[in-house]
Amino acid sequence: MSSTAEVSFIGGSRWSLAANSLTIFRFVTAPLLAGLVLERNPWWLTFWFGWFLGATDYLDGHMARRAEPTRVGAFLDPLADKVVVLLVGFALVAVDRFSWIPIALITAREVAIMAYRSYWGRRGLAIPARRSAKYKTLVQGVALAAAMCPPLDPYPWVADWLLWLAVAFTLISGAQYALDGRDALRSTGRR
Repeated sequence: MSSTAEVSFIGGSRWSLAANSLTIFRFVTAPLLAGLVLERNPWWLTFWFGWFLGATDYLDGHMARRAEPTRVGAFLDPLADKVVVLLVGFALVAVDRFSWIPIALITAREVAIMAYRSYWGRRGLAIPARRSAKYKTLVQGVALAAAMCPPLDPYPWVADWLLWLAVAFTLISGAQYALDGRDALRSTGRR
């Protein structure tokens, strides 16, 4: 955990503005991707649009590293990731592509960590994203893409296996955040 005092709200550089714009674009277009999943037609369009949104996540991260960190980016980027994953995950459950159990586990972790980070953020402590959380988001995206990949339709076990791997990454990274918070509280003396 670190103090948020040195982080600007929105940033003034072209890199921070571009990165935040891509994050907002991903946030706003996530319902469109979920709608395409619900239609399942054209499936290739859905698959490639999902990859495009994943690429915007990579690109905004690359731009953000060239700029100063911003509070808007620190809040919206993980939120946009969660919105994409959860909306698409629920849409895949609705079309009977995934079981609701792994999506419910991912949802529980995402909501809990978002509330946890928000709680400490209001008290002046920022909880930066862990590297394991970045891998978690990547594995979640790969699992969702595999479920939408037409050549994998005859092999649904591939996407199912990837989804359960994503659940494991999701729960492990959530436990790491909890341990980070406990350690920070011990070192700062806050309760």
